[in-house]
Amino acid sequence: MNIQQIRNATLIVQYAGKKFLIDPFLAEKGTYPPFPNSLRQDQNNPLVNLPSSIDEIIDNVDAVIVTHLHLDHYDDAAKEALPKDIKMFVQNDEDAIAVKNDGFQNVEVLQEDTAFEGIQLIKTKGEHGRGEILKLAGLVCGVVFKHHTEKTLYIAGDTVWYEGVQKAIETHHPEIIVVNAGDNQFLEGGSLVMGKDDVYEVQKVAPAAKIIASHMEAVNHWTLSRGELKSYINEKGISESVFVPED
Repeated sequence: MNIQQIRNATLIVQYAGKKFLIDPFLAEKGTYPPFPNSLRQDQNNPLVNLPSSIDEIIDNVDAVIVTHLHLDHYDDAAKEALPKDIKMFVQNDEDAIAVKNDGFQNVEVLQEDTAFEGIQLIKTKGEHGRGEILKLAGLVCGVVFKHHTEKTLYIAGDTVWYEGVQKAIETHHPEIIVVNAGDNQFLEGGSLVMGKDDVYEVQKVAPAAKIIASHMEAVNHWTLSRGELKSYINEKGISESVFVPED
């Protein structure tokens, strides 16, 4: 397994001989207006450049997983760049219709027992915030990867820590966990994804796992920096377990 942090929640996952692209957000720096009612209204999204060319990122991708259709997980640049016959996995029928309407011909809804080239893909639940904000944020998912030659990988997606994440960990015993940890927020409504305390809760439930913090410092409504998270995990004595990669 090899996991490359591209930008925001966009990852390249090499797993059991296949290359997966997760949540492609591929536009040039500053292409889109800032998310409203949030910090940094003077900064357009994405806030940072891609670390390599789009061609390099999408080269030889076997499948794309889109955990939900928010702009910072599936954008116009991705729709334009990706081959229309590429395998696309989405969370539900509504998202499948939208992705097919974008011209993609090979779209499949993730289930709890999806198989792709011998790799088991298991859709997991997520909650994109807490309380009233959930109605605005909408449905999201995560995914667990399993294969007999690989460690079990859990990509939690855009979720806060709650019992659904705990259940996924206790059910699947992932050895590698990717969490979206930028504590992104609007001015009201609280966290939309994990913050530092949520990451600590994940580590407590999965003390033997390696945890990778993604979705950081790339869109205007982030509130937790890489530096602050690194300081926190050092304070908690969990820096051997939690990794905060650069793009």
